[in-house]
Amino acid sequence: MYRICMAAFLSLLLTACASQQKAATVDVPDNLKPRANESLAMIASAKGVQIYECRAKQGQAGAYEWAFVAPEADLFDASGKKIGRHYAGPHWEATDGKVAGTVKESAAAPRADAIPWLMLAAKSVGPEGSFSKMTSVQRLNTAGGAAPKTPCSQSSVGTTSRVPYTADYYFLTEK
Repeated sequence: MYRICMAAFLSLLLTACASQQKAATVDVPDNLKPRANESLAMIASAKGVQIYECRAKQGQAGAYEWAFVAPEADLFDASGKKIGRHYAGPHWEATDGKVAGTVKESAAAPRADAIPWLMLAAKSVGPEGSFSKMTSVQRLNTAGGAAPKTPCSQSSVGTTSRVPYTADYYFLTEK
């Protein structure tokens, strides 16, 4: 029993250290940094798609663009275990609750093909659970997900495109 408990403890310790190391190595723009009264509660890696739809460009007759519709991604902990999902709203949902976000700040991603990094205000919109105390969410380390490079035209209006992306979501809570 002692060995099982010790193995579980060491596994948790290594996961926590890996998460903290990952958090410490990201060079975050000043406008996306947490408030002084916030601390990192957890990091969830996301793998999914950013969904776009071809639409007529507002205010420009005869012009068309890929418009963002919604994200659709699974969330994973440091060990690779699925812990929830991310979808339109934006919402982050665990098995025991969810939070909704509102974009506060944005910064261009370091990678040219990646969606922007974000700082979002978070609010619990579900039962008391693992996400209910979150006050902010950072979207960092994005890869992919940018609007399609293929042209959008009148003949493709209404067509959707699902662009693969990955990101790390840093969930923050008050100290």
